[in-house]
Amino acid sequence: MAGTTTAAAPAAQPKGFRTAELGWPELHRIPHPPHRVPFLGDVVGANRRTPLQDSVRIARRLGPVFRRRAFGKEFVFVWGAPYVADLADETRFAKHVGLGVANLRPVAGDGLFTAYNHEPNWQLAHDVLAPGFSRDAMAGYHRTMLAVTARLTAHWDRALGAGRTVDVPGDMTRLTLETIAGTGFGHDFGSFERDRPHPFVTAMVGTLGYAQRLNSVPAPLAGLLLRSATRRNAADITYLNRTVDGLVRARREAAHDGPGAEGGDLLDRMLRTTHPRTGERLSAENVRRQVITFLVAGHETTSGALSFALHYLARHPEVAARARAEVDRVWGDTAEPGYEQVAKLRYVRRVLDETLRLWPTAPAYAREALGDTVLAGEHPVRTGAWALVLTPMLHRDPDVWGPDAEEFDPDRFDAAAVRARPPHVFKPFGTGARACIGRQFALHEATLVLGLLLRRYELTPDPAYRLRVTERLTLMPDGLRLGLTRRPAAATGPSGR
Repeated sequence: MAGTTTAAAPAAQPKGFRTAELGWPELHRIPHPPHRVPFLGDVVGANRRTPLQDSVRIARRLGPVFRRRAFGKEFVFVWGAPYVADLADETRFAKHVGLGVANLRPVAGDGLFTAYNHEPNWQLAHDVLAPGFSRDAMAGYHRTMLAVTARLTAHWDRALGAGRTVDVPGDMTRLTLETIAGTGFGHDFGSFERDRPHPFVTAMVGTLGYAQRLNSVPAPLAGLLLRSATRRNAADITYLNRTVDGLVRARREAAHDGPGAEGGDLLDRMLRTTHPRTGERLSAENVRRQVITFLVAGHETTSGALSFALHYLARHPEVAARARAEVDRVWGDTAEPGYEQVAKLRYVRRVLDETLRLWPTAPAYAREALGDTVLAGEHPVRTGAWALVLTPMLHRDPDVWGPDAEEFDPDRFDAAAVRARPPHVFKPFGTGARACIGRQFALHEATLVLGLLLRRYELTPDPAYRLRVTERLTLMPDGLRLGLTRRPAAATGPSGR
């Protein structure tokens, strides 16, 4: 039974990082890895490049609530379903901006993803931009998604004609960057016309990687040990800001209507829309931060989800055949599926959901106590105490998903199976009021792209490839390449009518 809040006082929330000793009065009851090293903490067997995968490995040994220590900072991790469900109670817990996310604030500031709960610009931006993800707005974005996918398939057709395999993560990054740039901001980065990633992608990957590296270095030594990395990060941030400032300036000068529904695209809404109740507008600085947030978060996680999904489809030809048959049945010989036809790909959506279950590309989120309470009736926590929800382990909890939880099986998301599971056990987009605002955008885009690719190609895996996962706050398959065979019946589609 969940505890009750005894001192709800959001205004008195402690600011800054709080090590777990300050908020968990019975911390000694929570297990931690053996062989702790003074000051360094739980570093035995740890790899600074794969902290998430290390935590998953430790979680399997230590159970649904555990802790890790690094450089004098203690962190509590949670993945058991009853504990995560309790953390989802919005009357007692709220989003916590953890260290990795906070490290992005020099570039994203009080953007939707990185804002602290007490910062007013979060609610202002959310209320102004929410209509940009309505059904009508999404229908307006659909044609741009089709056009960008046509550029991808043309790129893949050239690779196929030359007898080359395709770089799945690289091409999915090109696709999703152009999609969010085109639908949200009327901009074209020319990603498919480049041999190398666009400098915006390079700078973005640099800032994400730097944010993660900061967590693996003692704060007092970061300036010394990461001196050159800090200079590169500053240059990356300058480039991101300059790029976005130019994009916004061009829109202001052109007074351009974007591709969305009435009200324009996301950038139009940021520049022109007032808050429906207060009449406030986003400041110029906040517009920049929101644009960067959407360009980064709006493509990085979706590209990872598509890459993992294509990996599993290539490795499970029976799943791919079933999904492909659904596409052929539902879309028929329609050259360009309409907006409404995408939601009818129910099995393709199950493939995507099962992919996000095993590899949620935003693999953790943090929650903090709004008042003194007791987590799941077991662990007392004080106001401001926080825990990191380890989503890949929540999604692998055998008590919820069964003894075969590590296996890829899209039928876990059959409607009856979903109804039979408890709430709050599938959280690839976070939880509560601060959950991902672009969830439906990402799901529509990813389902559409998978459908179009399945209709056009057979996917061939490299037999020697074993899934490796790159961590840069988000997750992405490393080195994934696939072979392609053009389907004889695939004479239709965005680039092959």
